[in-house]
Amino acid sequence: MSPKQNGASIPEGQTLATFADYKLAVSYVESMIENDFPARLVSIIGTDLKSVESIKGKLGYGRVSLSGALTGSWLGMFFGLVFGATGTGTEALLLTNVAAGVVIGAGIGMLLNVIRFSLTKNRRGFISGQMVVAKKYEVVVPKEQLQLAKKAVAAAKPAKTAKKSS
Repeated sequence: MSPKQNGASIPEGQTLATFADYKLAVSYVESMIENDFPARLVSIIGTDLKSVESIKGKLGYGRVSLSGALTGSWLGMFFGLVFGATGTGTEALLLTNVAAGVVIGAGIGMLLNVIRFSLTKNRRGFISGQMVVAKKYEVVVPKEQLQLAKKAVAAAKPAKTAKKSS
């Protein structure tokens, strides 16, 4: 039974290497797979997880207006195409419908975004992105496959420095 069918669990096995950077762990696993180690037997386990929120910038009326205008423009273009394509007329009429849809959609989107921002302004005055980061990443294989994994690693080009576990 696969892990997806019986719920999530931490894979058991032997730690082959430990990395401080996820990209290094991925590179290490890719080199193992390139040397014919079965991919389904390898796991990368992140430990000591932290939630990190990176502040990307200040949120003000200008940014909110631009965002609303862009979103509204896409919606307006969609409705302009739908209603312009269903009517009988020339290409100029279709172009006029699409252009009108973009302009009206941008105006409505901008207005709604500014109103929404005005009502919730005291909550947050910045834009941010969240991610979960691990302090270290362990490459784990089943105990029975440890020697095969070590052979695959030895056959590969040396990956960046890893702390070997015993």
